[in-house]
Amino acid sequence: MKAVVLLSGGLDSTTTLAYALSQGYEVAALTVSYGQRHSRELASARAVAEHYGLKTHVVLDLDLSFLRNSALTSPDVEVPRRDTAEGIGEKIPVTYVPARNILMLSLAAGLCETVGGEAILIGANVVDYSGYPDCRPEFFKAFQEVLRVGTKSGVEGRPIRVETPILGMSKADIVRLARRLDAPLELTWSCYNGGEAACGHCESCILRRKGFEEAGEIDPVPYEVDK
Repeated sequence: MKAVVLLSGGLDSTTTLAYALSQGYEVAALTVSYGQRHSRELASARAVAEHYGLKTHVVLDLDLSFLRNSALTSPDVEVPRRDTAEGIGEKIPVTYVPARNILMLSLAAGLCETVGGEAILIGANVVDYSGYPDCRPEFFKAFQEVLRVGTKSGVEGRPIRVETPILGMSKADIVRLARRLDAPLELTWSCYNGGEAACGHCESCILRRKGFEEAGEIDPVPYEVDK
C-alpha cells in the first residue's frame, strides 16, 4: 500500500505520518514551502522525514505570498497573541490562508497518482482547531468527490481516498497517540512564528501547550514564555 502524507513538520502532521506508517503504508511525504512567515517548520519536516528514513520526500516551492490578507503569508498582517484558548475557533482568524488545503490536497493528489498511491493522509483537526473552513468534515467529503470525478484513478474506479485520522481528536488525544506511536515530537514545530523557541502566544502554540498539559505530557519543544 502506498500513500501520500502532507507533512508540515508540526505536531498534527507528524502524528499523521506516524499513524500512516503504523498502518503499513509506504509513505511519500509532501511538504510545501508556500511563502510562510518562516522556514523553521520546513526544517522540522525535513528532520521528521529523515528520522523515518522516507524514500520519497518532496519539498515543493509554491509562493503564495500574493495572498496578502493572511498573517502566515504577509509580513503586513500580525499574528494575534493570546494568553488562553478561550475564543479560539469562534471566527475565521487572520492566520487562515485562502484555499490552502484545496491547493495542498490537489498537489498531493497529483503526487499520489504519480507514485501509484491509494490514499492521501492529512493531519487536519476539527475539535481543537482555529476555525479554518478547510479543516471541517464537509470539506474533505466534498474534496473526496472531486478526486472521484476529476482524476484518472477516480474515473477508472479507483478513487484516491482522503484519510483524516486525527480529525475528531482533541489535541490531548493527538499527543497521546503520538506518544503511543513513538513519534519524534522533539523535532516538530507548531508555532506560527519562527525563532529558536516557540512564542507560546499564537493560537497554534496555545492549542499545542493545552494538548500536552491535558495529556499529562511534557512538550519537548522550548518556549520563549518559559525562559
